[in-house]
Amino acid sequence: MSFHATVLTLYPEMFPGHLGHSLAGRALERGDAGIEAVNIRDFATDKHRSVDDTPAGGGAGMVLRPDVLARAIDAVSPEGDTRPRLLMSPRGKPLTQARVRELAEGPGAVIVCGRFEGVDQRVIEARNLEEISIGDYVLSGGEPAALTLLDAVIRVLPGVMGNAQSGTHESFETGLLEHPHYTRPQLFEGREIPAVLTSGNHKAVEEWRQAQSLELTRERRPDLLGPKD
Repeated sequence: MSFHATVLTLYPEMFPGHLGHSLAGRALERGDAGIEAVNIRDFATDKHRSVDDTPAGGGAGMVLRPDVLARAIDAVSPEGDTRPRLLMSPRGKPLTQARVRELAEGPGAVIVCGRFEGVDQRVIEARNLEEISIGDYVLSGGEPAALTLLDAVIRVLPGVMGNAQSGTHESFETGLLEHPHYTRPQLFEGREIPAVLTSGNHKAVEEWRQAQSLELTRERRPDLLGPKD
């Protein structure tokens, strides 16, 4: 198995979720990747299996306790485990396709799914958790974010996509958004496939796709092109 993810969560039943289907599902069946969901609550020590407490300094909500989470991390990622430890967090660094490919080239990851108001900062520092965000919005927990990260990673593992070139022209792989796609029928509700795509001129097709990618990126994600002079 080339990539093994251990997910620490309060809701292990949420995994593998949609990853049990389609390309990711087949990769899991073949053993190209593995996902193990571990319940953080199993590492609580009191009779109520408590995993959270009120925030120091006051405020709304609850905070995931550092001692419970540390025990969970130590149990699934003992000394010598080279997998990165990730915390899905809206304040983390944005997940990029480059980071996805870095993870796919490694042995796997330990992924912590936060809940409540957040995770005690001390365990983030003590267990060297890398905070990762999938977007500028807040979810009810880290599980959907972890599933998204794993989806992105598993699909680029060797052999998962039938055509090895399938992912090379997608959005963010080249630093630009992906060009538009077309297929039969030739005419759909009065709209035709651009003539260049049926011309048979492969050089012209590639130039058209590159120009379209650049135009879309300028229009929708100019930040990807960097600052203007």
